[in-house]
Amino acid sequence: MTNPSRTVPYAALILRLILGVMFLAHGLTKLLVFTPAGTAGFFESIGFPGFLAYPVIAFEVVGGLFLILGVFARWVAAIATVQLFVAATVHFGNGWSFTNPNGGWEYPVFLSLTALALALLDDGAFALKRSFRN
Repeated sequence: MTNPSRTVPYAALILRLILGVMFLAHGLTKLLVFTPAGTAGFFESIGFPGFLAYPVIAFEVVGGLFLILGVFARWVAAIATVQLFVAATVHFGNGWSFTNPNGGWEYPVFLSLTALALALLDDGAFALKRSFRN
């Protein structure tokens, strides 16, 4: 069996990459497809202040890039944990399954816990700028 201490950096790398790609894709969708104004309108329709759309879009694009590159990944993941959990609250009334009408809470909660796992692990292999010095 492989020594877990040798594989943990690669597990963190995989988590970092999948979260980074997901955030980048969601942020670019909000920016280029729904537009910032459209995203702000959606935020208002679900009870959040519309202006929050702009920092969310910025965080998702920049945070996604930071995760992919491994720049302060644990800090980004810690912030993402909170952001994703707040996003999940929109779906709590829709049931568990994300295939439910208006989406359930399973996917955003899963992503929130995945971000938490990365925040607790390490920046992972091939990180450009480590979050903490060991």
